[in-house]
Amino acid sequence: MTWPVHTVCLSCAFLMGGLLAPVVLASGNASTEFSVELGVGAEYDSNVSVDELDASSNEGDYATVVDVELQLDQRFNDTLDMAVTYDFSQSNYDQFSRLDRQTHLLGVDLGADLGAVNSGLSLYYIHARLDGQEFLEYYRASPYLSGFLSKKWFARGAYVFSDKGIEQNPGRDADSHAAEMDFYYFRRGLRSYFNLGFKYKDEDAVEDRFDYSASNVKLRYVHRFKVAGKTLKTGFSWRYEYRDYSSITPSIGEEREDKRHRWNIDIEYPMLENGAIALYTGYADYTSNFPSSDYDQYVVGTRFSYRW
Repeated sequence: MTWPVHTVCLSCAFLMGGLLAPVVLASGNASTEFSVELGVGAEYDSNVSVDELDASSNEGDYATVVDVELQLDQRFNDTLDMAVTYDFSQSNYDQFSRLDRQTHLLGVDLGADLGAVNSGLSLYYIHARLDGQEFLEYYRASPYLSGFLSKKWFARGAYVFSDKGIEQNPGRDADSHAAEMDFYYFRRGLRSYFNLGFKYKDEDAVEDRFDYSASNVKLRYVHRFKVAGKTLKTGFSWRYEYRDYSSITPSIGEEREDKRHRWNIDIEYPMLENGAIALYTGYADYTSNFPSSDYDQYVVGTRFSYRW
């Protein structure tokens, strides 16, 4: 199973951080940038699961993963820019083919440089299929503010509204409201920095037993250093989520409570002219009084990407 990826937009420059500069078309203060990234990988998941359905197999399997990202960055003037992204990913399992997952993501990020403070609006639409069948539709809208608090400290705050629909279980269809706050400490610029984040989310589902509030905290450290004349990127992260369900879950006769710890390590090293090889591993410890959400899981994988 592919681990979810959480992306934070610091600025358009951060969004475009990659293996090489994309094609740029410029006119005056305006410019247009195009980039394409193709990724191919394989991974082992010790407990194949579908988080959106609280379903876990307690069995492991291997999967191949293919993904493509297309991105257009448009700078209109010195203060206004826009990024449009389309992502496609496909995960195919060896044994659990009924959980083969295909995901399409379309995103738009509008940003304005107001001097000391940047503001913007990010919009996302996700469409996912399981085993070729309709599975998930997800809409997300998030206005945000960001800026440097000092030379080395950067902060970003956002409000997030989301709406999701699950074909296999309409009772889980839900709206949610969330507040997010991220702090970045640039120890040595982008070569070495920390990210500390907090999030509070309230989700209102069609069926009351799926309503919950969640508190999240995350900590990530990124460090880049030279190896054989090229830059090796390493990342270490920990996330904790506490979910408090507001209604009785009939199968257990009480209100559900989840505690989720996740640890991840990833390493990326440039290869060829515009490529990179990545290795990653993650471990999740889910504790819950709802049996199917009480398990642990680890994922180990590798991915080769090429960008132009």
